[in-house]
Amino acid sequence: MAMSNIGRPTQPQAGGATSAHTSLTGARGLLQDEALIFEMGGWDKSGVDFDLPSQDASDLGDLVRTAPIGLPGLSEPEAMRHFVRLSQKNHAIDLALYPLGSCTMKHNPRLNEKMARLAGFGDLHPMSPQSTTQGALELMDRLAHWLKTLTGMPAVALSPKAGAHGELCGLLAIKAAHEAKGQAHRRTVLVPTSAHGTNPATAAFVGYDVAEIAQTADGRVDLADLEAKLSPDVAAIMVTNPNTCGLFERDIIEIARLTHAAGAYFYCDGANFNAIVGKVRPGDLGVDAMHINLHKTFSTPHGGGGPGAGPVVLSEALAPYAPTPWVVSAGEGFKLVEEAEDEAADTFGRMVAFHGQMGMFVRAYAYMLSHGTDGLRQVAEDAVLNANYIKAKLSPVMSPAFPDGPCMHEALFDDSWLEGTGVTTLDFAKAMIDEGFHPMTMYFPLVVHGAMLIEPTETESKQELDRFCNALTLLAEAAKAGDVERFTGAPYLAPLRRLDETLAARKPRLTWRPEPTTVAPAPMAAE
Repeated sequence: MAMSNIGRPTQPQAGGATSAHTSLTGARGLLQDEALIFEMGGWDKSGVDFDLPSQDASDLGDLVRTAPIGLPGLSEPEAMRHFVRLSQKNHAIDLALYPLGSCTMKHNPRLNEKMARLAGFGDLHPMSPQSTTQGALELMDRLAHWLKTLTGMPAVALSPKAGAHGELCGLLAIKAAHEAKGQAHRRTVLVPTSAHGTNPATAAFVGYDVAEIAQTADGRVDLADLEAKLSPDVAAIMVTNPNTCGLFERDIIEIARLTHAAGAYFYCDGANFNAIVGKVRPGDLGVDAMHINLHKTFSTPHGGGGPGAGPVVLSEALAPYAPTPWVVSAGEGFKLVEEAEDEAADTFGRMVAFHGQMGMFVRAYAYMLSHGTDGLRQVAEDAVLNANYIKAKLSPVMSPAFPDGPCMHEALFDDSWLEGTGVTTLDFAKAMIDEGFHPMTMYFPLVVHGAMLIEPTETESKQELDRFCNALTLLAEAAKAGDVERFTGAPYLAPLRRLDETLAARKPRLTWRPEPTTVAPAPMAAE
């Protein structure tokens, strides 16, 4: 991953190599060398003082620990410095633009974090009585109102945890609707070739067969192929709009009409909702179900595995089958509908034990209130403007996959401009690390050869976009000028050089084990 430019030589070295001067300690100026926490010793100590137990542990039977706990002990300053040093070895949205396409890695306003940590939200226990959580339930109710208003849909399920979980929710609602109508024989889901990989995976997980819809030369759903594959066996289609090529599906209303005429439902992958939020309501396009990545459209970058939240909005046809629980106004307060009775008699059930990621609900609602309706509309406008600016700036040196017309929230390039240079998409991405930038999404979508998918998001300024584009332009010119070594050996200036990615994928080392020369951890004093 990329490092900051502190300590970097002013002039690039021949062939892209690093500076001839190396430190004696492994540090690079202010960037400290740092071992794994397990390699730092301290096995015989703890950063916290514990009194010896006053009684033995005979009442614990065979639960008594018989071996050392195996955790290193660090003082508070040691622990703090360790994680600060690690943070300097990784790229972060606080360091520079994060151009991953189809991921929307936008800036997370600190106000959102402050709100999520308010007492009553940050320390809310999932088993708290509903009478003591009225503020949280009201926030969820207001968030649901905003999501329904922005999408033009009558119902929303807040409990799904992220995009793929939202897909699962939508398809389970579709399955329940078909079964209620005696249409359980519908066992096929149609998915475009450029779909997110979770789409066909989720359909298969639910038990559906997956059939692929072809793509036209301009990167959109092939209507003729769709119509040919719609049949009485089709349960649903799953279309991402704007799609993974960064393009709006111009025939979206006709896609919905054909799908409904065949008795199927239209599931829309809403991962790219930030490109149309405040501008287009999916419900008006004929969508029956769509997940919304709160962590994409409504802030909080989702790197590192979380947190995430993927509410699903549902059409009138699917609303009765929404999963429990959901929030309703109960006269003087709010309550959760949790049982499959009365208004929830047709629910397909419960997806999770507890409602969802409360911190994400707070962050998203704070983001909405901060922007207002006009601000959310500007989110979409700026996301599209920034992506088209990058496409225009880089088109003279790189090759757009779909050069005709504007893109939406992300700009997609192929690798045809690299032909004859000896440099691959992977090489180019690794060289970006040396320039202080995280690589764009590589080799996805698969329908574009050597794909380079760039999403600047709406939170980047023109100055930062220029800095990014200038770096890529210089790299592109270097590749075309024959400076191959700069790329094939990159990164040179990162904490780690290029890894054997095939070996890492096939034989990952996921746990630390002490070397034979390492002193075995001593028992804790409390034992």
